[in-house]
Amino acid sequence: MGCSNCGTTGSKPGGCQSHGSCGTGSCNRMNVYDWLSNLPIHDPTSECRVMEISFNQGSRKDFFRNTTTQIFEKGEIVSVEGVSGFDVGTVSLTGELVRIQMKKKSVDEFHAEMKKVLRRSTDRDLDLLKQNKAREKEAVIRSRAISRQLKLDMKVSQVEIQADGRKATFYYIADDRVDFRELIKIFASEFRVKVEMRQIGARQEAGKVGGIGSCGRELCCSTWLTDFKSVNTTAARYQNLSINQSKLSGQCGRLKCCLNYELDTYLDALQQFPENADTLQVAKGTALLIKKDIFKNLMWYVLPDSNKQYPLLIERVKQIKKLNQQNIIPDELGAVEVNGKPKEELVNVDLTGQFSLKTLDNADRKKRHNQPGPPQQRRNDNRPNNRPNNKPNNKPPQGPPRKK
Repeated sequence: MGCSNCGTTGSKPGGCQSHGSCGTGSCNRMNVYDWLSNLPIHDPTSECRVMEISFNQGSRKDFFRNTTTQIFEKGEIVSVEGVSGFDVGTVSLTGELVRIQMKKKSVDEFHAEMKKVLRRSTDRDLDLLKQNKAREKEAVIRSRAISRQLKLDMKVSQVEIQADGRKATFYYIADDRVDFRELIKIFASEFRVKVEMRQIGARQEAGKVGGIGSCGRELCCSTWLTDFKSVNTTAARYQNLSINQSKLSGQCGRLKCCLNYELDTYLDALQQFPENADTLQVAKGTALLIKKDIFKNLMWYVLPDSNKQYPLLIERVKQIKKLNQQNIIPDELGAVEVNGKPKEELVNVDLTGQFSLKTLDNADRKKRHNQPGPPQQRRNDNRPNNRPNNKPNNKPPQGPPRKK
């Protein structure tokens, strides 16, 4: 997926002429911006000869050694060693930042079995790549049909064929272990390639497919998120989020990865809240804790046989807890004012089905009654059946009284 400023033409972006070094992150998935690209290298012998190459629009990346005398720039399409052949990828990172990425992924720079960069991709390499990439959609449909015929509990998510067409990687999702002995034989005879089966999870599948999240931005797993940590409903409870499966789940069907982004901040803020303060003993009964507001440092309680919510400061909760440990029961909770409202005024009432057309008519009549105007006119307007009398008056006009 290319950005609107640098549509790719040939082997290099053609619009902004940045040769793939733009920081928009839209030309390739999981981009790494090279902040050291403008710094001069004083010692050419110490320059890193390993490059990071991305395949299939950045969904897969690997490291290759540049043994040639050519200097490759970020964004160039190169041919690299593959399985009994060659593959075509895009240079995603060069220079000293490659060493940092290799250290992050625990890859040895001087590993003897690291594959090499062969050359810049020729027109023949690009034609083969285009032909074999066109076979991937049909391979996905056919592989799913074969797995269904063999009654295997699995789902083929994506098929990635090597540029020369000699190898195909089948990415699948399965809950249990799958017996591939018969399946691999059928795939090899059907597609005439060397078959590699690779199991992925639902989050990795969403990262390969891509999409737009509920926040309106591109999915994190398809742009920058590379390691997937476990997410559970405890993270939502610490952040006072309602346990709604439809809202907390992402497009992969699992809990959203962004639930972990602010979890550390909430955990640090909750350290100043008192522990074992779920119940407080007062004269009116046992107050139960319903929620904590870390932004206002308030703890909300409810009393039995009441639907009112009482916000208490942390210091007040600690004070009541200390009194309860001494077998002293205070008279009141000591609620504070919130948003200028007096205490004990925040009422949680279920108004479902309480509104009707009659209540709306009464509100409209009350609004008309409060309109400005002479008092006599308002009284006449509010009288029932106050309509103008348009009937003709047939009575004769009465003159002055006659004198006797």
